[in-house]
Amino acid sequence: MAYKRSSINEFLVTFVFLFLLSLLSAKLTMASVTRRVQIITSNTSAIGTIMDMKSRAGKEARVAMEIAIDDFNARTSQNMTLYIRNSKGSLVGAMLEATYLIDTHKVEAFLGLYTMEQVLSIGEIGSKYQIPTFSLFDSVPKRALDRFPFLFQASPSQFGQMKAFVAIMESFRWNHFTFIYEDISSASAEIIHHLMKTIKQSGVQMDNMVKLSPLASSSSLTKELERINMEQCRVFLVHASLETGVRLFQNAKTMGMMEKGYVWITTNLITDLLHTVNSSTFLTMEGVVGIGSFVTDTSSQFQDFSTKFQTKFKIEQPEETDNMPGIFAVHAYDATWIASLALSKKNMSGKRLLDTVSSISFSGITGEVQFVNKKLTAAHRFRIINVIGKYYREVGFWSEGLGFSEAVNDKAAYDTSLQSLGHIFWPGRPLHTPQGRVVPTSINPLRVGVPTMAVFKKFVEVKYDHMHHNFTCIGYSIELFKETVKRLPYYLSYEFHPFNGSYDSLVEQVYLKKFDAVVGDVSVVSRRYQYAEFTHPYTETGLMMVVPVISHHEQWLFVKPFTLSMWALTIVIYIYNGFVLWLIERKHSPELQGSALNQAGILLCLSFTRLFSLNGDQLNNNLTRMVTVAWLFVAIIVGQCYTASLTSMLTVRSLAPKVADYETLKNTNAAVGYGRGAHVASYLVDVLGFKNENIRDFTSPDEYAHALQNKEIAAVFLEAPFSKLFLARYCKSFIVADTFGEGGFAFVLPKGSFMVTDFTKALLNVSESGTLQNIEKRMLGSEQCVDMESVHDEYGRLGLSSFWTLFILTGGTTTLALAIHVIITLRHRSFQMLDNCILCIKRDNSPRT
Repeated sequence: MAYKRSSINEFLVTFVFLFLLSLLSAKLTMASVTRRVQIITSNTSAIGTIMDMKSRAGKEARVAMEIAIDDFNARTSQNMTLYIRNSKGSLVGAMLEATYLIDTHKVEAFLGLYTMEQVLSIGEIGSKYQIPTFSLFDSVPKRALDRFPFLFQASPSQFGQMKAFVAIMESFRWNHFTFIYEDISSASAEIIHHLMKTIKQSGVQMDNMVKLSPLASSSSLTKELERINMEQCRVFLVHASLETGVRLFQNAKTMGMMEKGYVWITTNLITDLLHTVNSSTFLTMEGVVGIGSFVTDTSSQFQDFSTKFQTKFKIEQPEETDNMPGIFAVHAYDATWIASLALSKKNMSGKRLLDTVSSISFSGITGEVQFVNKKLTAAHRFRIINVIGKYYREVGFWSEGLGFSEAVNDKAAYDTSLQSLGHIFWPGRPLHTPQGRVVPTSINPLRVGVPTMAVFKKFVEVKYDHMHHNFTCIGYSIELFKETVKRLPYYLSYEFHPFNGSYDSLVEQVYLKKFDAVVGDVSVVSRRYQYAEFTHPYTETGLMMVVPVISHHEQWLFVKPFTLSMWALTIVIYIYNGFVLWLIERKHSPELQGSALNQAGILLCLSFTRLFSLNGDQLNNNLTRMVTVAWLFVAIIVGQCYTASLTSMLTVRSLAPKVADYETLKNTNAAVGYGRGAHVASYLVDVLGFKNENIRDFTSPDEYAHALQNKEIAAVFLEAPFSKLFLARYCKSFIVADTFGEGGFAFVLPKGSFMVTDFTKALLNVSESGTLQNIEKRMLGSEQCVDMESVHDEYGRLGLSSFWTLFILTGGTTTLALAIHVIITLRHRSFQMLDNCILCIKRDNSPRT
């Protein structure tokens, strides 16, 4: 309450001061013109600085500025005077001191301004009086620089350290972190903006953001630490003042959060002041990794400055135990040189003065000093430190575009990983690098969501026992999850929680942190990645359009049992056998005689019918009986084979989809179905273009089948695993007509969870070991159905290769009979001709009467 009252009083004082200042602005403007004329004709220049002399930054800056003025005057033969005023950390005090410096000492430039509030207030005063104002605050927003033309940021921006932080995260393959920051001023929004912008370009994600008040009590710090300690993330980025940071680490150590498994990384607000803390504080912070501002401390210029600083600081600040110059001293020294160089041009004013300041470039302690858009060039190199024991060691450096290195100037020694610089001592001094997260224990098991509205119960089913008020989760997905957990590299405790809602809502529960994972027939869909991540799919992918079949038989199906060559040879053999029978039997059977046309018809008829109508006692020649026996033997076998093949073809139906594609359904406004609660509904509307009124949802495979058979719907859209089960059960009634891209089923985990990789590896292990196939056979095998393939292809037709022997038998027998018949006929004719000749001779030689 006292703090609030003090803030109100300070606000009232500020308001009164600004009101009086506005009343006097006209007078002061005229006075400023007169003062400017006096200054131009004077041989001296005055620089005013406003700082909080109680802070370490203020103490270092004061000594550094005094050294800078002495060095500048000695090297340039100028007469610069530095007037230092103590704001005592008060905004009103800073404004009053600025007015005092203008009126009393006729200062021509302002230095200092370590807070956003001072930057805005003093920057406005300096712009009114056309006094260059050089802020040592490293996060001056662009809007302030645009509003106040004489305001400059004389300290390089440290936002680049966010990239160094991400590089550290990637070095150890940490994906998640918690950001803890102190709400010091509106500058906090700037650091958050740059942090979010940086991690957006990487695979690193922020799990939590904790805001600390500068006046936060020990109990409130403990409460915040308890809250984040309940989460799995164990990597913490701290952006706070040294005072607040030390209190935070003291509470963390008391709570056991500075032990093995934890990772603490600090920004420059703490790291740049670690040289000022005592040994007990280092023991509290042991294992902390810090990102700090970089300055080249090996140059002769820095060594000279450091010697002067230590001597002077020890005399002026005897209460301080460490006399080494920090980054605040270095930046203040260079900023004083900037102001002095700007004021050395006595004939400059207005826009020419601004142009002169903007064009300033020189080699300072921090390196090349140059303004870009009224800001010093942003820092792109940072030092990395590690707190060990009672002090800290400098691990190395990180440079943007290069990476990590122990030596700044050796570009060949840079590496993308911090691990290349040697071992880091983490809290608790573990032998191995912390994993950056904690695995749920039996006390806090993994909360696994399970859908209760699954259509295909073989994948997942929640069975309730109302008598004992409990439930059991079974199914293929559940069994696979249990087997996968067994293969994780650590013990994982879990418990199932039924969820009655859509699958999109189920996945969203992971984002809302009501579930730690989801197991079931959950499809991998791109839009769901905004809420969670997925493991590798454990089922086949695709979305199938299942429709009723139409069965039809071909009009020429009766010729299909034989191949073309088989038919041709069969016909030839039949005609050949008929011809031989006709030739042999025609003398003995009057019905086989007649005109040539009649004989041709009888021959063709005999080839296909006489074989089955002539009995053995109707044949008059043993040769024809031999031909008939062989022919009948072959005909019976070939005929039986033909009958069997044709019967098989008539039994097996030729299946074809009733609807070929989804465009036909859409154009005819046909109704289609899908599983209730699935993502398929939005896919049908948003991607395929179906109307909402033409979509029906169902809750069981039997409902699908009934609706399709009764023509309530023309098609049903099922994920590939579901369509496989559905068609196995209704293999003779439905068929897949079209296929669409879809991600398959997978386990759901939080975004960026370290367990995604672990679960994927474990799933691959389950698959490669053959366990996945065993689970599938055991859980889904009862629904499998043997596909009934058509025998209408060439492989199923009967050809010559199967009947060569039979055709040789009948053809050879017939040919043999024909040969014998020809021989007998020729012999008979020969004897007959001989008898005729003898008879003629006898007639010629007989006595005439």
